[in-house]
Amino acid sequence: MLPTPSTSHVSFNNVYEPAEDSFLLLDTLSSSTESNFLRTRFSNSHTGQNESTEHNLGAPLILEVGTGSGVVLAFATANAIAIFGRSDLLTLGTDINSFACQASTKTVQTAITEPLAHLGHGKFLDIVNADLTTPIRSGSVDVLIFNPPYVPTSELPDLTLHDTFNTISLETSSTTFEQDSHLLALSYAGGVDGMEITNRLLEQLRGILHPERGVAYILLCAQNKPNEVKERIKNWGQPWAVETVGYSGKKGGWERLQILRIWSACSIR
Repeated sequence: MLPTPSTSHVSFNNVYEPAEDSFLLLDTLSSSTESNFLRTRFSNSHTGQNESTEHNLGAPLILEVGTGSGVVLAFATANAIAIFGRSDLLTLGTDINSFACQASTKTVQTAITEPLAHLGHGKFLDIVNADLTTPIRSGSVDVLIFNPPYVPTSELPDLTLHDTFNTISLETSSTTFEQDSHLLALSYAGGVDGMEITNRLLEQLRGILHPERGVAYILLCAQNKPNEVKERIKNWGQPWAVETVGYSGKKGGWERLQILRIWSACSIR
């Protein structure tokens, strides 16, 4: 079993605390099925052999959207060899919550300095304070990971307040209850069917993933109507494919979770 990165430094007053959904992503990425899929998909001359083969894909870019505490991105970065079969991958994150950006940066940096990380961790680039994939170049992402705000809510957080709530007050050097509530709501409030943010990401997905080797892992709960989401993705047509690859065994009604793998099924050159 691969170690779970420490988040002991994170203030969970305004940053999402790792929970069942986070750990399901860790379990799924490190499962034999998915690690074999990813190793095969991104395997070439990357592990110290001749880098000049015609099948060299270059260093894969792993992007987590909405890093929160950083536990998932840290796990993927620190265990690059175990999960992806290569250590030359690059990892990057985005989060709309600036406090989450700071927390997840430290989580990743701490994880890759752990004693076992010398066995083959990836290269961590940065956590960008941004909305979903807005700063990312089209077609550049090889693996995208997204644990969205999936809880059905009557409304989304009011982003007209976000610029005020996204920084520490210079006067008090602390956050307020209203500020913390806003920032935490960004991590769980999904609007109608819990899908309003996820739908935005799905609209961006085909443009942001590499057209040949792109893969996305997206977590959904039962009230997100995952079967309908899968049908929608199937209607994208070739080369896109979708499959449920992670599943929560708890009988928690709508809280039952699953992870979709969405990928380009065309031949990798």
